[in-house]
Amino acid sequence: MKKRKQRSDSNTAAVQAAQNAALGALEPPAHIAFPQSAMPYWQAIMRNRPRNRWNDLDLANAAELAMLHDDMARLRAVIRLQGDVREDGKPHAAHRLLDTAGRRAIALSRLLHVHPEATEGRSRDAGNGLALERDAEQEADPLIPMLRVVK
Repeated sequence: MKKRKQRSDSNTAAVQAAQNAALGALEPPAHIAFPQSAMPYWQAIMRNRPRNRWNDLDLANAAELAMLHDDMARLRAVIRLQGDVREDGKPHAAHRLLDTAGRRAIALSRLLHVHPEATEGRSRDAGNGLALERDAEQEADPLIPMLRVVK
């Protein structure tokens, strides 16, 4: 029988979240030659799913996705440095590599379920949230204290 998915508002989920936080961030798999320059992408990817929902294969795919984003950043830097068009009028060869890497990154994001719809919900739902936020901004009274971020 299939195990039921745990509700996110349960006590069990709260305990799991605390355990995940106590364990700290996941690291890239040791068997993958992972460049340090890809670490910001790795950290961003890891924050898109609870720690306990990553398995070994997901971590390997997440490492690949982080390295793809790192590669794309390097390709963009090459294009910026050398220009979009070669002397013979043809597009820089890095454009094709960048396009291919971008497509692979999108596919891996979907595979890992870390794409925007998976993490933020459907766009129409985001639009509803945005409308509520805009309404709250309109109703703001300068004499009533509002919540604000303190850094």
